Amino acid sequence: MATMKMKIKKGDTVKVISGKYKGKSGKVIRVLPAVGRIVVESVNVHTRFEKSRDAGQPGKKVEFPAPFPVSKVMLVDSSSGQPTRIGYTYLENGNKQRIAKGSGKAV
Repeated sequence: MATMKMKIKKGDTVKVISGKYKGKSGKVIRVLPAVGRIVVESVNVHTRFEKSRDAGQPGKKVEFPAPFPVSKVMLVDSSSGQPTRIGYTYLENGNKQRIAKGSGKAV
């Protein structure tokens, strides 16, 4: 399976644009390009119940953010605070840089 080219990187602030969590925003914790999914803090939180490892101790409830499709989020532009599309430009030294399509500024 080919890995997906993703414009969202770890550490970016994103806003959910569709689905159950529409309107929520958070920081990207993990990027999974092989399956086209990302993990965002405080979005798509699942609960897992774990048994106790020691006899006589109660089990515990563990909450964790689960991956969801990268197509459901947009990067939040740091200058305007609004969701924006992402483009690329090349600097004079040949490095590739992400830019916000709305403001034209570097991300």
